Amino acid sequence: MIGSRRNDHMFGQERRTEGERRTIIVIAITSVMMVIEIAAGIAYGSMALLADGLHMGSHTAALGLAVFAYVYARRHADDERFSFGTGKVNALAGFTGAVVLAGFAVVMAIESIERFLNPVTIIFNHAIVVAIVGLVVNGFSMVVLGGHHSDGRRTHEHDHEDHNLRSAYLHVLADALTSLLAIFALLAGKYVGATWLDPVMGVVGAVLVFRWSWGLLNQSARVLLDRQAPDHVRRTIVEAIERHTTNKISDLHVWSIGPGYYAVEIAIITDEPLGPDDYRRMLPDDLGLVHVIVEVSRSGI
Repeated sequence: MIGSRRNDHMFGQERRTEGERRTIIVIAITSVMMVIEIAAGIAYGSMALLADGLHMGSHTAALGLAVFAYVYARRHADDERFSFGTGKVNALAGFTGAVVLAGFAVVMAIESIERFLNPVTIIFNHAIVVAIVGLVVNGFSMVVLGGHHSDGRRTHEHDHEDHNLRSAYLHVLADALTSLLAIFALLAGKYVGATWLDPVMGVVGAVLVFRWSWGLLNQSARVLLDRQAPDHVRRTIVEAIERHTTNKISDLHVWSIGPGYYAVEIAIITDEPLGPDDYRRMLPDDLGLVHVIVEVSRSGI
């Protein structure tokens, strides 16, 4: 016997999310600051400041990609060509954003090394002011984006995260880091003559940004490759079904189809078969199981 909990496969993807609204606000703020920092970095000779501006530019593009993903997923939520809805558009955008983040980390490191080998004169006072303004803007953008989990929920499993919003959050966090490192390097250059710190901080920032991007690549790839759900999710399903001693799960597949949403296929062997809906009612409501397929076989058959 095979059944499905619901007929549609939108799973809430048709609704405008809070992450989409927040990301649009941050794009507007980031675009303005990007232009200011790039211009100031060129005018005042600061590689750390220029790297921060260029980095912010890459993030503006990445944030635009995030908004596109939100809009696309929402407008195509009822498209029958997507077997399980458009939830994985979120993970795909997060993965792409992480690739962009890693690429610009590499560019940032190369440019910083070039500036270390070929230093230029830095106009410290002006550069410091612009870097501080950049840090304030990035800090505000982080507050706007808030926690980067879907629907405001904080969970202990990465599979429940809005990877698209997490990508946007990491881009802004990386901007804040490069602003902070730029301020430190510029102050050190102005007051103790350590101008070499300016390009060094660029390299340090690049390493940290690459590390963050790698983490997001790993998390979003799990969703894209239909990796099995975390152990605690599968264990909870098994315990709920096998709590009835005649039931035995012979096959179980649980995979993410969107932020906080799982599809499930369960094969049950039992001496006392029930209907698929009876088994679905045994499952906890707080696991995010939105598409449940149940196959029941009698023992000995």
